[in-house]
Amino acid sequence: METVRLGLERTVVGRRVTGVSVTGTRTVRRQSRFELRSRLTGRRIEAARRKGKFLALLLDDSQVLSIHLRMSGQLLHVTEPGKVAKAPHTHVIARLDDGSELRFVDPRTFGEWWVTADVRADGLPAVFDRLGPDPLNDGIPPKLLAARLAGHRSALKAALTDQRVVAGIGNLYADEICWRAAVRPDRRCDDLAPDELRRLSRSTMAVLKAAVEQRGSSLRDARYRDLMGNAGSYQARHEVYDRAGEPCSRCGEPVQKVRFGARTAYCCESCQH
Repeated sequence: METVRLGLERTVVGRRVTGVSVTGTRTVRRQSRFELRSRLTGRRIEAARRKGKFLALLLDDSQVLSIHLRMSGQLLHVTEPGKVAKAPHTHVIARLDDGSELRFVDPRTFGEWWVTADVRADGLPAVFDRLGPDPLNDGIPPKLLAARLAGHRSALKAALTDQRVVAGIGNLYADEICWRAAVRPDRRCDDLAPDELRRLSRSTMAVLKAAVEQRGSSLRDARYRDLMGNAGSYQARHEVYDRAGEPCSRCGEPVQKVRFGARTAYCCESCQH
């Protein structure tokens, strides 16, 4: 999501929305399609912000366009709309004053758009208060991570991917963070030692920063693309995710796909403890 935000910052900030087309009723479910169009049309995009997996485009009337891609959503910035056919499952198109379009494609229709005037002092939607700290925006020092995990008896991966605990870590990156910290993803949060929390703190920042530098991970399902439709390259640096049976680069033992409760994770059972 940070890769997409950076793309929005380069391409749509400063542009004015000249029109909005909405064909997906599920995509706009917090307000009517008419309300989204009327509140967004004519507005200039002042900034592109993010918290966790939510994007926030700050508008020139102090409202915010909030976007969540969910499982299959894609945002595409199309500079020459007349030359690029509309992809199947395109549910929202925002036309901009330079002739370009911001298109939202979402086959599974879990993603959403909404415009809100209920914002915090920092300009972000008030509903973002429900989210935990965002490591890339706020940092996640060991004391903060320990505080966020305190009282949780759940498995570590379940807590790391709970957006109310820490915002912005998904399934893939949780596995990579745990591998880098040499901690099993199914360890109970209340069983973690201070040194393990320090390693997890460092690993969280290292993995997320490296992923942004490589423009994210594009897997075989091809769901993730950047704003221009290009694939990321961080998948070439995955240590455990989707690598079951391959040798661990740290100890040489095979990477395993483990199950705990209703969840799964990739890890090295030899060098993650």
